[in-house]
Amino acid sequence: MSSHAAGPRRVHRSLATGLPLALAAVLVAAGTATAAPSGDARVIRTATLGEIPLGAFSDALLPGSVADDHGIKLGGIGSDIYPAGRQGEYWTVTDRGPNGQIKVDGKKRRTFPVPGFDPAIVKIRVSGDTIKVIDAIPLTTSSGKAVTGLPNQKSRDEAPYTYDARTPLSYDPNGLDTEGIVRAGDGSFWLVDEYGPSLVHVSARGKVLARYVPKGLGLTGADYPVVEALPSILLHRKTNRGFEGLAQLPGGDLVMALQSPLSLPDADAGDASRTTRLLRFSPREKAVTAEYAYRFDPVDVVDPSEDDTSELKISSVVAVGGDRLLVEERTDKAARLQLVSLRRTSDILGGPWDDDTTAPSLEQLDDPAAQGVPVLAKRLVVDLGKVAGVPGKIEGIARVDHDTLALVNDNDFGMTDGTGAFDSQGRLVDSGIRTTVTYVRLPKGR
Repeated sequence: MSSHAAGPRRVHRSLATGLPLALAAVLVAAGTATAAPSGDARVIRTATLGEIPLGAFSDALLPGSVADDHGIKLGGIGSDIYPAGRQGEYWTVTDRGPNGQIKVDGKKRRTFPVPGFDPAIVKIRVSGDTIKVIDAIPLTTSSGKAVTGLPNQKSRDEAPYTYDARTPLSYDPNGLDTEGIVRAGDGSFWLVDEYGPSLVHVSARGKVLARYVPKGLGLTGADYPVVEALPSILLHRKTNRGFEGLAQLPGGDLVMALQSPLSLPDADAGDASRTTRLLRFSPREKAVTAEYAYRFDPVDVVDPSEDDTSELKISSVVAVGGDRLLVEERTDKAARLQLVSLRRTSDILGGPWDDDTTAPSLEQLDDPAAQGVPVLAKRLVVDLGKVAGVPGKIEGIARVDHDTLALVNDNDFGMTDGTGAFDSQGRLVDSGIRTTVTYVRLPKGR
């Protein structure tokens, strides 16, 4: 592993771009044309991120953080997208960095080809058919070290390995698997993380101010404040399926979406379940104030090509006024947006479903509503799987105006699983999937 000791340096910025000059020098833009419309909703524009060497990008933010990028380009910024104020500009966030899986002796190992990678907040501008990076903010600890994207706890997270799955890497209590992002009125950011799962408050320049985790997590050794403020039931989150969606309601409250049903009472129950949870958090009170049961549609309704219920996920939630949200139900190949209202009568916080001794668990109920659970009512807004030109693995959605959405995909840094992910020289065999922002126009009145 490369050293993470160097703090973020003070850099001169280009007046034209707002970027560190060292970073601006490595940016390359490229683009592709849009697809034809399909059905009522239609794609009206697609922009593509050019090829930016990951090592150059990272070292411009935190010098020395990446020793070898294995030929990987910047990607993975599609974990979420949030309007930045000016037309065509958005805040995005990378996930934990390039990672994959390789089987060794019949067991999958999680690989981290660039263990020094520091998750970053990336500001982009969509210009014609290109995505331009106009700012980038590294996530850092209290003492200015890189956060990294490595797993936190040996007893709880997947073991990390080098790119070839041969050599174990060290766990990092500072590590974050960042996903959703919103920006607060004071310029700070809120992110969600899959490891804890956790809600993370970050300064305007990327320093972790506080990480809110489930009660009883027992995370020690982090170089930033860790606060056990979330319900302990979240300790049962499925591996690599913690919080992924994050929305900011008009009054400032945050809503976090658990990507998948909890493994409660066990992994088999979680894999078979269609009931996940949303949580409401008050930044003012620094506490969860409500919890909601969310019911997925059957997997073959969301994605007619899929029959595995465990492939259902929530990747994005978007505030659309009042206490209303757009919720993205997806598999890796299809996605549907549902409209829900967060009513007080739907709150299950602190009740029997937050007690992990309750049997059957919320996740085990075949029909929670029939058992008296106030499941959130929902209405389908658009089936993105039926809109020509929408790519797979949409993880971020932003509302551009009343009738237009901006979608961003997660290209996984061009990574694939298996021993063929890298060539004999240890260079990435790129998947060819690019990071795109796709604009979708909805039918009037949706």
